Amino acid sequence: MARNLDLQKQWARVGAQARLKELLAETAEIYRVFPVLRRQKAGATVAAGTTGTSKKRRFSAAGKRAISEGMRKYWARRKALKARATKSSGK
Repeated sequence: MARNLDLQKQWARVGAQARLKELLAETAEIYRVFPVLRRQKAGATVAAGTTGTSKKRRFSAAGKRAISEGMRKYWARRKALKARATKSSGK
């Protein structure tokens, strides 16, 4: 049984190597036809009619502070409303 399993693993490895060789050839062909894809990050997609160069928006320090302060106020209001609701229902 162990010998048969070793043989299966060996054939699986041979098959995987052949498939990998096919994939590498296919990838090379795709990059030859669409060279813009080579410059993109893995997993990124290109919308029709775009060059694939988009700039990621980032928050400034002041923007982060404003959002942080707003969320503190939001959670403080929620906490106060919850405390008021439990206080009035407890009587």
